Amino acid sequence: MDYKSEMAALRQTLNEAGYRYYVLDAPTMSDYDYDHMLRRLEELEAQHPEEITPDSPTQRVGGAALESFQQVEHPVPLESLQDVFSPEEVEEFAQRMDEALEKVEYSVEPKVDGLSVALEYRDGVFVQGATRGDGRVGEDVTENLRTVQSIPMVLPDKLPRLIVRGEVFMPKNVFHKLNRQREENGEALFANPRNAAAGSLRQLDPKVCAKRLLDIRVFNLQLAEGKEFSTHGEAIDYLRAQGFQTIPYKVFNKAEDVNAEIVRLGDSREELPFDMDGAVVKVNDLSERAVVGSTAKCPRWAIAYKYPPEQKPSKVLDIVVQVGRTGVLTPKVVVEPVRLAGTTVTNATLHNQDFIDEKDIRIGDTVMLQKAGEIIPEVVAVLKDLRPEGTEPYHLPAVCPVCGAPVERDLDGAAIRCTGAECPAQLHRNLTHFASRDAMDIDGMGPVVMRQLIDTGLVKNPADLYFLTVQDLEGLERMGKKSAQNAVRAIDDSRGRGLERLLYALGIRQVGEKAGKVLAAHFGSFDALAEADLEELTAIGDVGPTTAAYIREWVESPQSQHLIRRLKEAGVSMEAAQQPTGERFKGMTFVLTGALSRFTRDEATALIEAQGGKASGSVSKKTTYVVAGENAGRKLRKANELNIPVLTEDEFAAMLDGGAETAPESAPAEPAPQEDRQIRLDQFL
Repeated sequence: MDYKSEMAALRQTLNEAGYRYYVLDAPTMSDYDYDHMLRRLEELEAQHPEEITPDSPTQRVGGAALESFQQVEHPVPLESLQDVFSPEEVEEFAQRMDEALEKVEYSVEPKVDGLSVALEYRDGVFVQGATRGDGRVGEDVTENLRTVQSIPMVLPDKLPRLIVRGEVFMPKNVFHKLNRQREENGEALFANPRNAAAGSLRQLDPKVCAKRLLDIRVFNLQLAEGKEFSTHGEAIDYLRAQGFQTIPYKVFNKAEDVNAEIVRLGDSREELPFDMDGAVVKVNDLSERAVVGSTAKCPRWAIAYKYPPEQKPSKVLDIVVQVGRTGVLTPKVVVEPVRLAGTTVTNATLHNQDFIDEKDIRIGDTVMLQKAGEIIPEVVAVLKDLRPEGTEPYHLPAVCPVCGAPVERDLDGAAIRCTGAECPAQLHRNLTHFASRDAMDIDGMGPVVMRQLIDTGLVKNPADLYFLTVQDLEGLERMGKKSAQNAVRAIDDSRGRGLERLLYALGIRQVGEKAGKVLAAHFGSFDALAEADLEELTAIGDVGPTTAAYIREWVESPQSQHLIRRLKEAGVSMEAAQQPTGERFKGMTFVLTGALSRFTRDEATALIEAQGGKASGSVSKKTTYVVAGENAGRKLRKANELNIPVLTEDEFAAMLDGGAETAPESAPAEPAPQEDRQIRLDQFL
């Protein structure tokens, strides 16, 4: 079999397996076999990039990050719906339709609480996806939508043009997992799946969106050239046959039956994989929709019934504190079990001390609970008339409940955080960060291996990594002798990474890669840094008072001092490794934008810093030069607005070689935007 035939066969097999897994929920292939075949397809596409097709499963993992989203004009407006809140309002809607039409049928379906999008296909191939926006103009999120596995890239019918509308959502199980991870990392929790889905779909980096495992339900046919339908139900059934995940619906012709179905959907919403914020009632006949038409804001032929949030009281039994992987103390209230929105609730998050103080929540209180976004239990209010005598205001502990280190409130927020550098609750995150590529870059020491090292008791702080032996590692799961030898060699190689990488690896708050380089260049050694007071630290240009305070706090902590002693015993370099080799760019600030062909971003940054310059991620009046590669976008426009000189890669290389001392006197003109497509609506369905 030649490579073209093999690639086509792999695509067909993998797409069929993906459809059965993500759409039909009936997998026919093991994950191992799927991954093996996908890897083979990736190899062939790397060798023959000209053969990559839009429907290739390799295109679903996310491409290069965007600098901004382009606007898209919807050829068929994505209208919003009129909300109703009672069975009486549903009956009034049905009465209006009965007066205007004859023998009205109503489609009733769950309303997914997600982000509305339009998907466009040309000749059966997915070409563009856009958010609803204001209904007439949205944002082009095509690359992010390609990562949604349940969106077909190619359809069986090759209609000249097809546009469908759907709701992108984050499945409940994915949402819960993501929030658990965010809680462990000390990050703010998403309030509900809709917020999580919206934030994910609007990520400029499609790879981030791909990791969020979004899903979709298609609920309307906007446009179908060459195809006609009589009813909404016919159109949805057709779309399901084309491979779309469609919204479930039922058809009724009486208002009382419609209301009964709304109640049934509300009672069964916990069984659905998506969060539901209502039920949608639509006139089923498409020609009758055209008769009643739309207002300026919404169609007259549809309404959205909104369910009221369910609230119930419960008694506070205790308040417990968890320590996340970033050291943030998160309080939770333990309550008497209560059935709420379909599940039994036994605890609810209290967020932070400010939240507790604001509501004056005490052990022994009776509180009113509801589920935020129908998902996360939260305390709505304290029923103070039921408060027993002798209750006391609650305060978070002054020391970490896990390691006993002092806790302190963030200087720039409400979080209270453990200051221990060796806190067991933070160990997995600290180890993974310490070994990551931009920190100490220890190959083979990923999150899975770190978890095993912690669980077996081999590692209790980052310094312990340097005392591991081949015998220690080869006893771990999936770690043979060869892998163990490679890991020990990688650990040994990391000892000389230098102070700049070490400072970043230690996880000192607000000391990132850039600050690590600045501090290493200024002090030259960790000992010199440790002796610096706040005044000396804040005298450094890129170190503000908050960062300086965090550095002093970290250095003075007994756990930090123990860690540094152990790292020194292990032979880890405490001296700056990266020193400028020249001063050609001294005092200059560069911004890199677009796709560079002669350098990677890291290489260009290193070259700038080696000549005493600074690389920044954003354009400002302090920027000296912008280096623009292909497809430069927002940063190039900002440079033009501020009259910042713009360098091509060749001009930048010439400056590095000493062939030019200055850039062009003015920035090149911004490329003219591609002419927007003007699309006329030929028919309305």
